[in-house]
Amino acid sequence: MFDRRHMPYWAVFFVFVATLAALVIMGRNLYCPCGYVLLWYSGDDSGQGSQHLLDWYAPSHLIHGFLFYGLTFLTMRRFALGWRLLVATLIEGAWEVAENTEAVINRYREFTVSGEYWGDAVINSGADMLAMFLGFWLALRLPIWASVAIIVGFELLTTWLIRDGLALNIIMLLMPSEAILEWQSAAG
Repeated sequence: MFDRRHMPYWAVFFVFVATLAALVIMGRNLYCPCGYVLLWYSGDDSGQGSQHLLDWYAPSHLIHGFLFYGLTFLTMRRFALGWRLLVATLIEGAWEVAENTEAVINRYREFTVSGEYWGDAVINSGADMLAMFLGFWLALRLPIWASVAIIVGFELLTTWLIRDGLALNIIMLLMPSEAILEWQSAAG
């Protein structure tokens, strides 16, 4: 059961559980304060975003998996897949914790279209991490062109449907643009 080859996978599981535990300790809601959990929440900026299992930002986390697979493939090629998945999980877990700090939540509210963002519920963060695992696994199995097509496809889809996505999210967090904010706000 605790074969040495399985050690990185146990570490991945530990990081997953530790991330969710950290979010609970930070005071994050376990699930939506509305009292119910939806498998998919596609609503507007009502404060319930990121409080249910999956939402329009799940594709961004799937893309994380593709990108982390590519990054670890390029930089850790000599390491076993489990160790590469562990690095991806550490990065994703660190992001989930950072994303739910008051500093990042306030930055989202101040500089992005997410004025009603209150952080993620724990179940949403868990689902985001599972989406990253799925993206990592798909990147392992699919040809590079298919991975690139999925990344571009999801970015175009979310940009079209909600005027947001991974690339826009990064831009607005690091270098807020009034022009992008106005364009995103016009969707209402």
